[in-house]
Amino acid sequence: MAKGLSLFQRRRQRVRAALRAKGGLRPRLSVHRSGRHIYAQVIDDTQGRTLAAASTLDKDVRDAGSGANVDAAVSVGKRLAERATAAGVTKVVFDRGGFLFHGRVKALADAAREGGLEF
Repeated sequence: MAKGLSLFQRRRQRVRAALRAKGGLRPRLSVHRSGRHIYAQVIDDTQGRTLAAASTLDKDVRDAGSGANVDAAVSVGKRLAERATAAGVTKVVFDRGGFLFHGRVKALADAAREGGLEF
């Protein structure tokens, strides 16, 4: 790996490489978590297109309060699953983007599973 990369960037590259090997042609559910918000996208890497997206910056969630808690992540996961199934996507590969599968990231994944996405 490149010499100047942080540990987080190295872990992100490892996760993406493993997803490419295992995922095949499935779209990727990518998660990004910041201190104030959480973002999720379903991406078709073969075409380079975003098929569905949801975040705590959406109008209906933004008014509900903080975007940095588990409840907000659950609502983002449910909304993303609705939008992805409306776009015809049911099976995805979960890309945690270097973040540990714990807390808000886990809550988003579980809510997306309950909403109808398989990974």
